[in-house]
Amino acid sequence: MGILSRASYVVRSKLNALLNRAEDPGETLDYSYEQLRDELQNVKQGIADLTTQKKRLEIQKRRLEQNVEKHNEQARQAVDQGRDDLARRALEKKKQKMTQIENLEGQIDDLKQKQENLIEQKDQLKKQIEEFRTKKETMKARYEAAEAQKRVNEAVTGAGEEMTRAAALDELRESGALENAVSDKSDLDRELEQLSTDSSVDRELETLKSEMDASEEDGAEADPAVDPAEADVELEELEKSVDESEVDAELEELKEDQS
Repeated sequence: MGILSRASYVVRSKLNALLNRAEDPGETLDYSYEQLRDELQNVKQGIADLTTQKKRLEIQKRRLEQNVEKHNEQARQAVDQGRDDLARRALEKKKQKMTQIENLEGQIDDLKQKQENLIEQKDQLKKQIEEFRTKKETMKARYEAAEAQKRVNEAVTGAGEEMTRAAALDELRESGALENAVSDKSDLDRELEQLSTDSSVDRELETLKSEMDASEEDGAEADPAVDPAEADVELEELEKSVDESEVDAELEELKEDQS
């Protein structure tokens, strides 16, 4: 598993764990974004370490190449002096150094390939981080909008419930059910009070009817039958006896009161 794959696996694992228990997705997204940035720093550090190792091997290779030239020169000098034994020993050392150089070249090539792969993975991870940052902000904005809409809906629902509750209370007050519900009196007490009230009203009604009947009987006994013709004559005489000036004065006074 490469570094980039390990980084993606770690971030996905942590993200899933946080999503299972987090209340605010925005915090989870921010945390995941920071984790990706940390992994990018790790990749960059890995590239730097490989670069350092490759440079050390290249330095060691150059030193071996210098030794190869030195041993080659020593072999020539030994041959010139007729010392084939020394020339052979110099050439053997030259051979050893060349073998070491070949090994170092293989290691250097391997490090160079790994370095190039890490640079490519770094570029891909940077692109993924940028895309994730854009999606993160979009998701956070959607979540915040959804939360705001939720709060509005809850407020509207709460206001509706309060209005419904108030209407129900008004209806209970009008019907008297609310007063009965909050009263300490029992149903029997309220029924007895209602009966008492009804009895009092009935008694008052009977008294009023009796008084009116008695008044009618007294009026019938005091006023004998009157001839209609005589009544008209008396009315005309009464109208003539009224002073018109008095009537006008009363009308003026009435107008002033109304204004």
